Amino acid sequence: MDGTEAKLVRIDPFRLRMEQTGQMVVDATVFASKEINIEQEAIRQIYDSACLPPARKVLATADIHVGFGIPIGAVLGLEDAIMPPAVGYDINCGMRLLRTPFTKGQIDTDEIANSIARDIPLGEGKSNLPLDKHLLDIVATEGVAGLPKLVQKVKHRTWEAFDEQEFAEDINRIEDNGQMPADMGAVPKLAIEKGADQLGTLGGGNHFIEIQLVQKIFDEQLAKFFGLFENQIVVMIHSGSRRFGYEVADEYMSVAANQPQMEGRRKMLSFLDTGSRQGQKYISAMGAAANFAFVNRHVMALLVRRCFSRMFGPTPMPLVYDVPHNMAKLETHQGKSLWVHRKGATRAFGPGLMTATPFEQVGQPIITPGSMGTASYLMVGTGNSDESLCSVNHGAGRVMSRTAASGKGRHGKNAGEALISDDEFKKSMAGIKLITGDRRRIKEEAPAAYKNIDEVVRIVSQCGWARPVARMIPLAVLKG
Repeated sequence: MDGTEAKLVRIDPFRLRMEQTGQMVVDATVFASKEINIEQEAIRQIYDSACLPPARKVLATADIHVGFGIPIGAVLGLEDAIMPPAVGYDINCGMRLLRTPFTKGQIDTDEIANSIARDIPLGEGKSNLPLDKHLLDIVATEGVAGLPKLVQKVKHRTWEAFDEQEFAEDINRIEDNGQMPADMGAVPKLAIEKGADQLGTLGGGNHFIEIQLVQKIFDEQLAKFFGLFENQIVVMIHSGSRRFGYEVADEYMSVAANQPQMEGRRKMLSFLDTGSRQGQKYISAMGAAANFAFVNRHVMALLVRRCFSRMFGPTPMPLVYDVPHNMAKLETHQGKSLWVHRKGATRAFGPGLMTATPFEQVGQPIITPGSMGTASYLMVGTGNSDESLCSVNHGAGRVMSRTAASGKGRHGKNAGEALISDDEFKKSMAGIKLITGDRRRIKEEAPAAYKNIDEVVRIVSQCGWARPVARMIPLAVLKG
């Protein structure tokens, strides 16, 4: 059986079940309402995920769409196994939210967007803060905690915004404090060569920096805790580990696929025994890429702070939170130790699992973007998400491929008629300042290419996994 007979059967308004059949070792669940479109290929990929021998829990959130082997929006709990394709190519791609003291009308958001675009390179293959081998070692092994060493050792405009007290507060508002166990000895040479000069760059695809307006507050008490209020200006950053993480992923996907026991298994569905030397090396290399991503977002946040302060005078811009959504971690769920792979999914711990953090009374913050023309949300985990391995969606999720949306294939070549016309795209971005590094392909990220973020968040809320705190809408968008 190749998965073509596998079917999702609706069991309630927000849950679809794929019963164990064929080569599946576990059932699979997709959390989606009738309004959510699910591609047939994504259903087949969920079937493939549930056929993995070490799989003990397989599910997908409402933003599910086709990925490389494993669908985006998938959460896999594997026993004694680590799977590079289930983390993905952009290790620790994630979200960061900064708040400002300003309200709409107090500042020129178009002007500040232009300033940020001058300081932070947009698009693929760009460089900003170059690192020698020693400095890259610090970034990859110490994560955000190593930033003060960079401040001392390398001259760069970024450090104009570095403040020791602010840094001490920031680090407590980053998942894992911005540092995962890592070993540079496990990192491929290509990752070092290609990624060493990319710190402080946004990247392409769906990565963005948005200047947003807090449009709606859902919970006044929670919003006050986070320092948010209606009509406030905030800044959201979405980026990951750049070429450094890509090369780590590509190397270890090949390593996994070339194991004798993986013979006949496709590269995109290969995994490593966590007790093996190669499994341990990938875990260490994944940690290094995750640390690079944490630092990358932190450097961009400092550059954003620098732009605001240079334009408007000293401006406090506290970090609300920084959360990854492409990661694998060893966690205990219902008494079982599992490597929880979140590929395009966000961890959603409740208050009980956030002890010794600033969020032990409210639950883990969850930053959930929509598209560049629609809303984004801040939520908090409730602690009632055991059924999803304490995970929620990472965004809205695509409803069409990049090629279908733009009519452009690789390298910008024509690949058929675009499903989104230029006029439709223009209307969808009305009133929003757009700065992009690649105007030829920007329609790939058009709002119409994504699902309804409000519906996706409604599902999470109705399932009881998270509580919405605030809804933000974009005023200015910087895209790769």
